[in-house]
Amino acid sequence: MATPNRFSGTLDDAEQKEFLAFARQLAEVSAAVIRPYFRSNFVVERKADESPVTAADRNAELAMREQIERTYPDHGVLGEEYGSHQPDARYRWVLDPIDGTKAFVSGAYLFGTLIALVKEGRPALGVIHQPIVGDYLVGVGTQSWLNGQPVQVKRCSRLAEAILLTTDHWNVFAHQNGVAYEQLTRQVARYNNWGDCYGYSLVATGGAHIMMDPILNEWDLMALIPVIEGAGGCITDWQGNDPVGATSSVATNGELHAAVIQALNRPA
Repeated sequence: MATPNRFSGTLDDAEQKEFLAFARQLAEVSAAVIRPYFRSNFVVERKADESPVTAADRNAELAMREQIERTYPDHGVLGEEYGSHQPDARYRWVLDPIDGTKAFVSGAYLFGTLIALVKEGRPALGVIHQPIVGDYLVGVGTQSWLNGQPVQVKRCSRLAEAILLTTDHWNVFAHQNGVAYEQLTRQVARYNNWGDCYGYSLVATGGAHIMMDPILNEWDLMALIPVIEGAGGCITDWQGNDPVGATSSVATNGELHAAVIQALNRPA
C-alpha cells in the first residue's frame, strides 16, 4: 500500500548509497556514547523549558557533529543541544541525540536517536535508532527498512479498529484542541502513551496506526518524515499541512489520515 512521498526530498542513487552508509556511522557513534549512561548514576539537569537534559544527550550530539564536520565540512548541522551550523548549506544534518529523554532518565526503552539529512530544505533521509535494543529504522521517502528488512504501515480503514499513540495526553490541551483529541481517543480500539520517536517507529513498522504530537521542534520532526512516508504512511502537521517547518505532527497509515485530521480539528 505504499503511496508516493508527499513531503520528503529525494537523493539520487549515488547520494543514497553514500549517505545511508554515513547515517549508519552516525547512529553507531552516538550509540557508543549513550549506552554507558543508560541506567547509570548520571546527573539530570533542567533546561529553560524545564525539559531534562543529561551528559548523554550533549556528548552524543557532539560526537555526531564532529563526525559530520570532519567528513562533510561543507554540510550544515542543526542539533537540539548545540544549535545551528551553516544553516544555508545544500545538505544539512538535523540531530536529536536522545528523543525521549524523560524515558531515558527513567530507565525505559521508549527513546531513540533521530538523524535526518535535509537536502535543499526537504528531509531526504531519516533514521530512528534505539541504541540499547539496537533497532535501526531508516527511510528515504520511497522505502523504509528496519534492521535491513523493508517495512510497511499496517492496513486499517476504520478508526474503531485503530491503535492511537501519543507522547503526553495533557500536552495536547496546552497546544491544540484537547476536547476534540480526547473524543478521538474514545473512538479508537486502543490508546497508549508509547510516545516520542518510538510511537512513530511503531506506525512505520505496523505496530500502530496513528501517532501524534501537538508540539515539536525541527529536530524532533525531520527524521520522521522520510521514515513514515517510506513505509507508505502519511505525516502532516495537526491541521493536515506540510510538516516541513511545522510545530506539530500527525502520522498515520495513510488510509486513516483524513478522518484523523477531521476529528482533531472538529469545532469545540
